[in-house]
Amino acid sequence: MIHDSFFLSEYQVLNVFLCGVGTVGGSLLEQIASQRQKLMKERNLQINVVGIASGHNAMFDRNGIDLEAPLLSPQEGKTPCGEFSIQRLREVLKQAPASNIQRLKEEVIGMNIFNSVFVDCTASAEVAGLYEDLLSNNISVVAANKVAASSDYENYRRLKETARKRGVKYLFETNVGAGLPIINTINDLINSGDKILKLEAVLSGTLNFIFNKISADVPFSETVRLAKEEGYSEPDPRIDLSGKDVVRKLVILSREAGYKMNQEDVEKKLFIPQSFFEGSLDDFWKNLPSLDAEFEKERQEVEAAHQHWKFVAKLENGKGSVSLQRVGEHHPFYDLEGSNNIILITTERYNQYPMLIQGYGAGASVTAAGVFADIMSIANI
Repeated sequence: MIHDSFFLSEYQVLNVFLCGVGTVGGSLLEQIASQRQKLMKERNLQINVVGIASGHNAMFDRNGIDLEAPLLSPQEGKTPCGEFSIQRLREVLKQAPASNIQRLKEEVIGMNIFNSVFVDCTASAEVAGLYEDLLSNNISVVAANKVAASSDYENYRRLKETARKRGVKYLFETNVGAGLPIINTINDLINSGDKILKLEAVLSGTLNFIFNKISADVPFSETVRLAKEEGYSEPDPRIDLSGKDVVRKLVILSREAGYKMNQEDVEKKLFIPQSFFEGSLDDFWKNLPSLDAEFEKERQEVEAAHQHWKFVAKLENGKGSVSLQRVGEHHPFYDLEGSNNIILITTERYNQYPMLIQGYGAGASVTAAGVFADIMSIANI
C-alpha cells in the first residue's frame, strides 16, 4: 500500500462501497482480493474497497480497507497472514460501529470521493431507496438487489435518467440470470438499432430444479423440500412457487427491451392453488403432499408425450406472462438441466433464428462474478 501511494498516478483508482456481506457479497470480496494485484499490474486499475456494511455495522476508510494483513494475525493459525478471509472480515465487521440506513447514506455521500461505486448485494428495499441520492451525488450504483429495477416504472425511469444526467452508471446485470450477459446483450442490440420482438425464458433456477427433479420416485412435495435443503429456494419456497421472482425478472428485461411494464401487468398462471400462499409456512409444508397425486398423474402424461415441464416467462407484442408449460423434444428449453437459466431473444435482425443465452442462473460465485464485471465496466478498461 505504501508503494501504491507513492506512485498513485500510475493507476486509475475505483473506490468501492459494498453493502451486504452474505454469500454474494462475501464471494465478491474474495474475488476482488484475489484479482487486485493482477488488475494493478496488467490493467493499471486499483480497486479500493473504502466501505463495507452489513445490516448492523459498517466500517469506512477513504484510503482503502486492507483486505489482507490487518484483518488477520498469524497466531490465529488457520489463515496465513496476508490472505483474505471472509469469515475473519465478518468478525471484524461485527466490532465496527453500529450502522443504519441514514448513517450509510451520510458516510458514503459525505466521503465525497472520486470514482466511487456503491455495490448493493442485499435484497433490501431500504438500501435500494438510497440509489437516487447516490446517483445524484455522482456515485455509480451496481445492484445485485432486484428491488429498484423492478419497482414502479416511474422510479426505474428516474434512476436511469439520473444516472445519465450525472454521467455515472446504474448497472444491474445480475438481477436476471446471475452472471449471464443477458441485460448487456439486450442493451447492445437496442443501442445498435435492433428491435426486440419477443423474449422467452426460463429464469428461475429453483423452479427448473424442482421440475427437473420430479419423478415417479420423487413426488412434487419432496422436490420443493430438496430445493430448500440444497439452497436453491428462498427460506420460504412460496416466494419461488408464486412466480413473483420470475415476474420481477421479466419486468426488468421488458423495460430494458424498451417496453413500459409494471409487475401487475404480467399475467400469472399459477400451478398450485392460491390457498397455499395464504396460510402460515407450517400450514404450507403440512398441506403440500396433498398435491402430489395430481402432479404425478400429470407427470405421467408429460412423460408419455416425451415432453418436459418448464416455467416460462414470455414477452410478446408488448405483453408479459409467466406459466408452467410443456415443451417438446425439439424445443430449445427441453434439455435445460439443474438450476440453469435460458433465454431466447427474437429481434428484427435475429428473427428466423433467435439469439440464445444459457448457463448457470444461480450461485454465489457466478453472481458475484457478474457484479464484479459491472464494477469493471464502470472503470472502462
